[in-house]
Amino acid sequence: MTRLNNLDSELAQELGDFPEDDLDIVFTPKECRTLQPAMPEDGVELDSHVRDCVQTYIREWLIVNRKNQGNSDTCSLKNKGSRKDFHKTLQKQTFESETLDSGDTNFQAGPRPVPVLPEEASRTTLTSSDFDLRSLQPDPRLENLLRQVSAEEFERQNEEARRTNRHAELLALYPSVDEEDAVEIRPVPDRPNEHLGNRILVKLQTLKFDIEIEPLFACIALYDIKERKKISENFHCDLNPDTLRGFLRSHTPSIDLSTQARSAVFSVTYPSSDIYLVIKIEKVLQQGEIGDCAEPYMVLKESEAGKTKEKIEKLKAQAESFCQRLGKYRMPFAWIPIGLANFFNLSTLEREIPEAEGLNGKGSTSDKRATLLQARRLSERSLSSEDSYPVSNFKRISLTLNTFFKQEGDRLSDEDLFKFLADFKRSSSLQRRIKTLPGTLKLEISPAPENLGYCLTPELLPVKPFPENRNRPHKEILEFPIREVYVPHTIYRNLLYVYPQRLNFANRPASARNITIKIQFMCGEDPSCAMPVIFGKSSGSEFVQEIYTAITYHNKSPDFYEEVKIKLPAKLTEKHHLLFTFYHISCQPKQGASVETLLGYSWLPILLNDRLQTGHYCLPVALDKLPVHYSIHSPEKVPSQTPPIKWVEGHKGVFNVEVQAVSSVHTQDNHLEKFFTLCHSLESQVTFPIRLMDQKITEATLEHELKLSIICLNSSRLEPLVLFLHLVLDKLFQLAVQPMVIAGQTANFSQFAFESVVAIVNSLHNSKDLSKDQHGRNCLLASYVYYVFRLPDPQREVVKAGAGSSTILTESRYYTFGRTSAVSVGSKLLQSRVISCSNPDIAVTPTATDEEVKNIMSSKPMDHSSSRMSFYVEGTNDMPSICASPRPSNKKHFHEELALQMVVSTGMVRESVFKYAWFFFELLIKSMAQYVHNIEKQDNPRRSRFSDRFKDDITTIVSVVTSEIAALLVKPQKENEQAEKINISLAFFLYDLLSLMDRGFVFNLIKHYCNQLSNKLSSLSTLISMRLEFLRILCSHEHYLNLNLFFMTSVSAPASPSPSLSSQNSSSCSSFQDQKIAGMFDLSAEYRQQHFLTGLLFTELAAALDADSEGISKVQKKAVSAVLSLLSSHDLDPRCSKKELKIKIAALYLPLVGIILDSLPQLHDFTISDARSAKGRTGNPEEEQESAGAINQNVALAIAGNQFNLRSSGISLLSLPYRQSATLGPDTTRNLLICFLWIMKNADQNLIQKWIADLPSMQLNRILDLLFICVSCFEYKGKQSSDKVSTQVLQKSRDVKARLEEALLRGEGARGEMMKRCRIPAGNDRSAGLNENLRWRKEQTHWRQANERQDKTKAELDQEALISGNLATEANLIILDMQENIIQASFAAECRDNLLGGVLKVLVNSLGCDQSTTYLTHCFATLRALIAKFGDFLFEEEVEQCADLCQRVLHHCSSSIDITRTQACATLYLLMRYSFSSTSNFARVKMQVTMSLASLVGKSPEFNEEFLRRSLRTILAYAEEDADMQATPFPIQVEELLCNLNSILSDTVKMREFQEDPEMLMDLMYRIAKGYQTSPDLRLTWLQNMAEKHTKRKCYTEAAMCLVHAAALVAEYLSMLEDRNYLPVGSVSFQNVSSNVLEESAVSDDILSPDEDGICSGRYFSESGLVGLLEQAAELFSTGGLYETVNEVYKIVIPILEAHRDFRKLTLTHSKLQKAFDSIINKGQKRMFGTYFRVGFYGSKFGDLDEQEFVYKEPAITKLPEISHRLEGFYGQCFGEDAVEVIKDSAPVDKRKLDPNKAYIQITFVEPYFDEYEMKDRVTYFEKNFNLCRFMYTTPFTMDGRPRGELSEQYKRNTILTTMHAFPYIKTRINVIQKEEFILTPIEVAIEDMRKKTQELTAATNQEPPDAKMLQMVLQGSVGATVNQGPLEVAQVFLAEIPADPKLYRHHNKLRLCFKEFIMRCGEAVEKNKRLITADQREYQLELRKNYGKLKENLRPMIERKIPELYKPVVKVHSTRESFRNHSFRKYDAQTSSQST
Repeated sequence: MTRLNNLDSELAQELGDFPEDDLDIVFTPKECRTLQPAMPEDGVELDSHVRDCVQTYIREWLIVNRKNQGNSDTCSLKNKGSRKDFHKTLQKQTFESETLDSGDTNFQAGPRPVPVLPEEASRTTLTSSDFDLRSLQPDPRLENLLRQVSAEEFERQNEEARRTNRHAELLALYPSVDEEDAVEIRPVPDRPNEHLGNRILVKLQTLKFDIEIEPLFACIALYDIKERKKISENFHCDLNPDTLRGFLRSHTPSIDLSTQARSAVFSVTYPSSDIYLVIKIEKVLQQGEIGDCAEPYMVLKESEAGKTKEKIEKLKAQAESFCQRLGKYRMPFAWIPIGLANFFNLSTLEREIPEAEGLNGKGSTSDKRATLLQARRLSERSLSSEDSYPVSNFKRISLTLNTFFKQEGDRLSDEDLFKFLADFKRSSSLQRRIKTLPGTLKLEISPAPENLGYCLTPELLPVKPFPENRNRPHKEILEFPIREVYVPHTIYRNLLYVYPQRLNFANRPASARNITIKIQFMCGEDPSCAMPVIFGKSSGSEFVQEIYTAITYHNKSPDFYEEVKIKLPAKLTEKHHLLFTFYHISCQPKQGASVETLLGYSWLPILLNDRLQTGHYCLPVALDKLPVHYSIHSPEKVPSQTPPIKWVEGHKGVFNVEVQAVSSVHTQDNHLEKFFTLCHSLESQVTFPIRLMDQKITEATLEHELKLSIICLNSSRLEPLVLFLHLVLDKLFQLAVQPMVIAGQTANFSQFAFESVVAIVNSLHNSKDLSKDQHGRNCLLASYVYYVFRLPDPQREVVKAGAGSSTILTESRYYTFGRTSAVSVGSKLLQSRVISCSNPDIAVTPTATDEEVKNIMSSKPMDHSSSRMSFYVEGTNDMPSICASPRPSNKKHFHEELALQMVVSTGMVRESVFKYAWFFFELLIKSMAQYVHNIEKQDNPRRSRFSDRFKDDITTIVSVVTSEIAALLVKPQKENEQAEKINISLAFFLYDLLSLMDRGFVFNLIKHYCNQLSNKLSSLSTLISMRLEFLRILCSHEHYLNLNLFFMTSVSAPASPSPSLSSQNSSSCSSFQDQKIAGMFDLSAEYRQQHFLTGLLFTELAAALDADSEGISKVQKKAVSAVLSLLSSHDLDPRCSKKELKIKIAALYLPLVGIILDSLPQLHDFTISDARSAKGRTGNPEEEQESAGAINQNVALAIAGNQFNLRSSGISLLSLPYRQSATLGPDTTRNLLICFLWIMKNADQNLIQKWIADLPSMQLNRILDLLFICVSCFEYKGKQSSDKVSTQVLQKSRDVKARLEEALLRGEGARGEMMKRCRIPAGNDRSAGLNENLRWRKEQTHWRQANERQDKTKAELDQEALISGNLATEANLIILDMQENIIQASFAAECRDNLLGGVLKVLVNSLGCDQSTTYLTHCFATLRALIAKFGDFLFEEEVEQCADLCQRVLHHCSSSIDITRTQACATLYLLMRYSFSSTSNFARVKMQVTMSLASLVGKSPEFNEEFLRRSLRTILAYAEEDADMQATPFPIQVEELLCNLNSILSDTVKMREFQEDPEMLMDLMYRIAKGYQTSPDLRLTWLQNMAEKHTKRKCYTEAAMCLVHAAALVAEYLSMLEDRNYLPVGSVSFQNVSSNVLEESAVSDDILSPDEDGICSGRYFSESGLVGLLEQAAELFSTGGLYETVNEVYKIVIPILEAHRDFRKLTLTHSKLQKAFDSIINKGQKRMFGTYFRVGFYGSKFGDLDEQEFVYKEPAITKLPEISHRLEGFYGQCFGEDAVEVIKDSAPVDKRKLDPNKAYIQITFVEPYFDEYEMKDRVTYFEKNFNLCRFMYTTPFTMDGRPRGELSEQYKRNTILTTMHAFPYIKTRINVIQKEEFILTPIEVAIEDMRKKTQELTAATNQEPPDAKMLQMVLQGSVGATVNQGPLEVAQVFLAEIPADPKLYRHHNKLRLCFKEFIMRCGEAVEKNKRLITADQREYQLELRKNYGKLKENLRPMIERKIPELYKPVVKVHSTRESFRNHSFRKYDAQTSSQST
């Protein structure tokens, strides 16, 4: 594998052949927030623990880098991040879709004239339009279009043009691979930093009361009332004016600037609504209770004059005297709480969201990228950075508060404060119980900005930036978080807080009343030993020696709220203690008496058994002066003295005090304390026995105790363990490799230390509170390894003392059980320094010149004569050895020791080692790197860098880990995630080893891994998935290409010893045998051997694509994205930018082409999904759905003869023998295709041409199919697609956010402080198991992405569009290159016939997509070359392709972009010219162009006729300028064609005007179609256009009818051509589908002969075309709910299918029929058919429409107001809203009464009307709604003009309208051609009403199943007592007497019979109701019966009375209209009307 030397070294060098200085060990200084790092005070000798701590905090980070690592993989990680300005290098591509102006000027609102249709679209006069064309100016022509050039020359020029100005890196344009898959990204851990929570800046602006008489002091802190904890230290602030401050001048000799701060930065780690900012206000002590002192503040106001003023002056003088006398004592005065809930609401919820997700256990919304992003933000927000949060989310809050609460002297403790605050939160009830003081406090709260200039840390160190011009500083206030914060210490901090709480002097003599405590920190017992380490308050010194607590007047057992902050000295001794002195302060000056009266003392030693004392203490108080040496003991345990000490209350504890430390030196944990102490006892010279807590440890027991302490380390609490993590691990690693002598015995701690490390790693990973990154690595450990870990100190050597001389052990051992063997180290660097302990005569001269070393080792006494025998023996770099001949030193290497321990571990330890293998792997790598660096072996051959035994250990480890992975994978899901993590860590380990060890060795490990996994795993998808992630990581290696020997690809098998690139290429292409080339595109065994990693990767990819098992699609996606990310990394790698190199690299990937071609049938077919929305591209799913039913080009392609296979690409893929497999998702397909294009772009073109030339045609067809899919796949989607965010998505995101905020406010959320800093909070849910390493899927984070998308600025969107535009162009150009290659190859091979069609298909498809002008220019050039080269073939064979081509080219002729138009015109002209010369009559092309134009005009709304006209003019110019053609009839024919096209365009212009009025538009299209009655092709096109428009409007039935008409047209043509009995006989056969179809038979033979060339040549004029049209019609009928018609349509189709023996189609057809019949049965009466309205237009404004009446068909449940509103709205827009009026009634309109300036619309609901004889045939609901041409509406009226009147005068007018065609028709409104009216007399109206009532009753009675409610409703209306104008009244009006007029006898009788039937039906209904009612309705039933009886009684006399005359024989009367309701209607003749008027 490593034979790199004899290869093509030149190229390998280009890529940086594993450079010498591959490893780079960098020491980077720690960045420090402060100007100087925090250090202990100078001049103190520190003990070793403190020294180690400080050393750890200030030493530099040690980072191991690899020089070239950034080149490939990290670039791809940053997704072109390294090229921020990458887009600036791109050209803007012009797309027509984006140049169109969206607002078309025609459509402004406001008045505009309604365009009017001319009566007949004139089709005859061509001259006018001809003149039209000539008047235009033609576009510039392509000058060399008509020049004669050979085809080859033409192609060469095209190619040259295509090659220029291309984008070199395809994948730089491609959006980066989803980070979810990018396992190879190892996030760089966060640097360990000091922990800062959410930082809030609080600025105090004013604090004053209504009267200003004395200085006041504020002290501010935060309290959390839920946790009942003070969560910050105090901030003291002085806002007094200078005059008042002057009162205290005598007490404040110096004022340091740092004490003048008025603004503080608070930090809150766990924000909640329970946090309060409490401001306490103190004043100088004066006589009197707090209440007395506050009195004046409550009653006086500064503003008042007179007496008040005097009082104030008096008070001021009084205050001044108190200040001078008692200025150093304070008293509590007032306080004020401020709730921060609002602030956190605004500010931090926004920030806390990621936390809530990760930690609430509810984090379904986190996906990996989100967490990456958010976590990055979090980590950068160590100070709440203004930029990473939208600042708008939380603002500055300025507060002004006007009431203060008075302090209560007996309720000052924190306990009381929390009670107050809780009350205050519940309500403001405090104000009632506690007195308030008026005053003003102004402050401003805001998020602290990132770089706050001039700020001091809690230790008063200046923070960067620290400007020169300083005013008042800001102070950072230390936080006391409510819960643990797991952040290792990184700075030296050593603070002590003392809180005196209570003092109980109740039983003391009277003098103790006003008590204060003086608190001091003493370093001895003398009063002068008070140390100035107490932080001062406001306006004073920074540090003071003593502090006095505030005084409560006359209180013997006061509470204190003081906080004393002390800076602890670094070195503490047992002399240090806290001294408390108690005084009584006399407020009134007495003669000769001092102010202070001593009451007693107490003290607290700081150390107890060498440990810092913290906690709560209750101390006794001594009354007298303290005895000597008191401070050694604690006050409770002082031994008895003479004279005895006097104690208060006999030595009882009376003083409560709490002491807390915040220290990064004192661990405050027993286990850690013990461990550190014992470690240091080995390092420094201590005398044994040592004291540890309460035990003594002798030298003999040291080893045992140390081992115990190592084992117990993990039992310590997690928080201190994390805080001191760096130091603990450093020490353990030191112990692991340190040879040690204890009590003269060699001791070995390796195994213990290792096991302890494992235990710690385990507990850190298992803690729910610590975060992990996306690979499941604990963030703390990751950053430890990355930044902190370094090889344990230079090895210290073990010495055994001989008598008087020193011998160095010559034999060195591996100090572990299991193995011994010599390690020889030839290191000059690490010579040993020996300290001779037992022989003082041998002097040691320390001559360390290396400062660094001296610092690290610090100044230890070198020469000791003690009898000590336990030590680390030290070695430092430059110590000359005292031995004459230094022998090889004995040394354990850390990496060897670690590997050995990993191998020999057992049991639980072993399990944890492999579970968290990543940590040990990274340790190994980092220590190996340092080892290699130190011994500078990098020039040695890699093989001998590491010992063989180490290599064996590594092999064992890899093998064990692999089997561990396999074992886990067989277990349930949770274990899978574990396995996945281990797998990834193993991969990274091998990845790192490639840079350190011999590569052959590592490759063997990889091979073992792959084999081992496949032997153990059964599930294919898991196996592939694991190996893929593994390989993906390895392939991201920066030297991946060299590792793969990419320069050995067989293309460049060197011909000369060291050939130049050019010679190779030429030779390679000429001399290769063909099969060799074909072989390069296959994944052969030889290839796998030569290119190891790539071979493995391709094998996995092929296996994934081939597999068909469960869950494989994720795996396929993974496999493809792995390959893609590899290719991207080459494109982004500056080392690979040379073209020659790219060719070499592409050759490495050639086998991928074979794999992709094999997977062709699995690819996602973009042509299908995009066909719907291709042009409209609306973001509305419904619209897409409907348009799916539309006729589109795809169906056309299909009908054209692919055995009706409707695969839309038009390529019958099924014809190729493929294996079938699961299809890939669109993303995966797109990624795979871009890889294919990348190879095609970068590979050697000659090679590709040779390869193509040898391919069998089936393979070539596959390539074309692939290219076809590529075209649709990389279509430009435009800007709008990226910025339309659907509202639902946003809504969803808001909900999620709201829920999170709610959770946070209730305080559920903010768990796990670490989220703030750790970068990638992967799965830290509470339920860690559930979410250990969820591979988050995008679906769950629907909302997040939407938001991200929304957040993009316009600039970003433009940039995206720019990049995607370039991608689309480049992809299409690569496809074009490929097609040129295929054409050339196939032309050479003379097999062009079947290929040419394929090539054309791809070209036509690409012309149909949205393309840039750049691409179109080249595409048209290629097309012209094709036409020139294969013209004849094109026009003869590829008819359909030709038709499509015409349409696409024409479409581009109407482009608004000049370049595109110029190109398209030239191409179209050439097409005509060649078709003319090949057949000398270009009728077919003429026909195709005309049809194309017609369909173009009908379909695309954005089509621009102005540009198209100009193009027509340009073509005319070509024809006139074409010298060669002038002699032929060609120019005249062209002109004729163009004029024809021009007249079609005129129609379009009209259509454009009606765009808004769908009915008008349809009328126009209808008329245009009618105008083409004589040219069937065009009529067909227009019918299809109409169908498409109808479908868009959801009028499916009408669309279907258009297709039926089209089919009838085709049938007419086919029956003329040949007489086949299975074909329909012209349009007659379609009568059952629609009676209107006969229109299509108007085409008579004399007009049209089917043989004429070019006529009816379209693809639809064939049997399959006919079937296609009908099938689509059937689909639409079915969508429209007319299932009966579906049957009729299929009746015509089935015979044709039977004749073709197409049984598959027949199966399908019958299943569709079955569906249709099922629907009829199931839906029955429930189906909705249309609703009909009569619409009349009146008024001259309507032009042609004036006085026209139409019947409109509207969707099923349209109400009158809807249509009325629509029409009124539309015409209102046209004429202005005031000019349009809707006539509300349906009475006849009298034009004379109308306002001539207005437009009137009358709308009436009409119902289908049938004669009685018709009703016999129309039985079903469907039949009553189909084939309708008569409609009726009724108008009630009375003779005196009112619409309604009494029964006896109520007339009705029935109007019957007849329409021109039957509904449903090919349009939705049809003219009314006849109108009849009938008048019903009042008695006839009554008869009609009674009949209706009777029918209702009958229906309700017989209803099945019975419906009681319905029945009761009808009954109530019939027999109910109170029914007004009910049956009884009707009877009384008309039946009471026999009419006088004999003409009415018959009506009277009819009414009587109606009543007879009515009363009978009522009886039946009452009976039926009796059977249906429930018990509670019995009474109701009786009531009904009673009413029924009454009614029957009342009606009986009238019903029984007959008219005798009627029963005589009668003479027959002649009715004016037969069959019309048996003479019941009278024609309303003039006479009656004249009588009535």
